[in-house]
Amino acid sequence: MNGLAQVNIGERFLGQGAFLTQLTDVGGLVTIILRAAFAVAGIILIVLFIVGGISIISGAGSDNPENAAKGKQAITSALTGFVIVFSAYWIVRLIELITGLTLLG
Repeated sequence: MNGLAQVNIGERFLGQGAFLTQLTDVGGLVTIILRAAFAVAGIILIVLFIVGGISIISGAGSDNPENAAKGKQAITSALTGFVIVFSAYWIVRLIELITGLTLLG
């Protein structure tokens, strides 16, 4: 019965280099989630810029103002989302400064 207590479950099931073994508290999990969310938001921003730009160019080239308007709407939405994510980032940084926590590493 004593041999069961000596098995390291973290190494056994998660492996040696698993990032979950580095989590020590909830703050570490929040840090991982926030970093991933900001990275995904940046990727979505770039994709929307590219798609909106292509739509504007193709709408202007084919004399189709509807496609150009959709492209402008996509770029406007991307910029609005960027401002929201950028504001959220600085709000998190402000919370770190006020509370002394480390959320973004």
